[in-house]
Amino acid sequence: MTRRTVRIAMNGVTGRMGHRQHLVRSILALREQGGLDLGNGETLWPEPVLVGRREPALRALAERHGLTEWSTDLDAVLADGTVDVYFDAQVTPARADAIRRAVVAGKHVYTEKPTAGDLAEALDLARLATGKGIKHGVVQDKLFLPGLRKLKRLIDGGFFGEVLSVRGEFGYWVFEGDWQEAQRPSWNYRAEDGGGIVVDMFPHWEYVLHELFGRVTSVSAHVATHVPRRWDEHGKPYEATAEDAAYGVFELEGGAVAQINSSWTVRVHRDELVEFQVDGTHGSAVAGLRGCRVQHRSATPKPVWNPDIPVTESFRDQWQEIPDNADFDNGFKAQWELFLRHVVLDEPYHWDLLAGARGVQLAELGLRSAAEGRRLEVPELTG
Repeated sequence: MTRRTVRIAMNGVTGRMGHRQHLVRSILALREQGGLDLGNGETLWPEPVLVGRREPALRALAERHGLTEWSTDLDAVLADGTVDVYFDAQVTPARADAIRRAVVAGKHVYTEKPTAGDLAEALDLARLATGKGIKHGVVQDKLFLPGLRKLKRLIDGGFFGEVLSVRGEFGYWVFEGDWQEAQRPSWNYRAEDGGGIVVDMFPHWEYVLHELFGRVTSVSAHVATHVPRRWDEHGKPYEATAEDAAYGVFELEGGAVAQINSSWTVRVHRDELVEFQVDGTHGSAVAGLRGCRVQHRSATPKPVWNPDIPVTESFRDQWQEIPDNADFDNGFKAQWELFLRHVVLDEPYHWDLLAGARGVQLAELGLRSAAEGRRLEVPELTG
């Protein structure tokens, strides 16, 4: 077995998502399984080079996981000819500049979203990377969740007939930080630091809707800062300048309508933290992170509205659970594997920086729609 080493500069892995999902659950998990099998007796071995601004945090992280390579000097890492891939999981305002520097240095780029602070910059990065001839990809992890993979299986099998509507509910209560520690960093609630639930979640909704149901053609959004005062990591109070909830209506190519609520100020009364209900002429489904339940038209009951008598049946029990029928690996790891195969074997991969720009576009238009109080068309982007 031949081992092929790919060195990956990983910037921002001291943060929650970069550390847990990308470093531990993806790259280190690949190493624990002996590398990525490329076929023909060849294995890809990912070698992370940790990059960040805080030396003590980087050193501690490297020691915890038995890694030896880390640096606070991004330019020096990008100048290293042995580094093949640059990965970015930094805070949003720092991302575009770092990606640009990596592209100029000739590194393949894989990045969290949003890729930039505005559409013009996101498109510029996509065109720059394509012009440089490097491989580039954007994390679109929700597509690899078991629940949405089951939903995709239903779509591909024609289960729904004509899709009529999609309804999404995402969110949970993020504590204010005074009497209980907040589960999210304080910058998420400061617009000047790139925070806000629209920038965070609308890029996700763009690729979920685009990949499963069709391109988003218009958006109408309302946003709110329901909790205006929060406490930061040091227990200091601050005023929230970014929205913590967004209510969006998205028209899709083909005529379906999607409604998605995103909130960090909602208490969960769902089976999972995110759920999508899809209604079609032949059947309906409710998909979450892992599970997916269906009701075919042949098994649809005929409820009658009568507020004068109590409900005598459980509507949830009338739905059928979709079996796994496959082993579902961590979604972040699954996409990392596809991107690394794209880099070394040139296998097809379409979740690129242009796809990332579509997410930035939808977030930008969503915020503008909310500010102007009107529905906005979403122009189709081309490279």
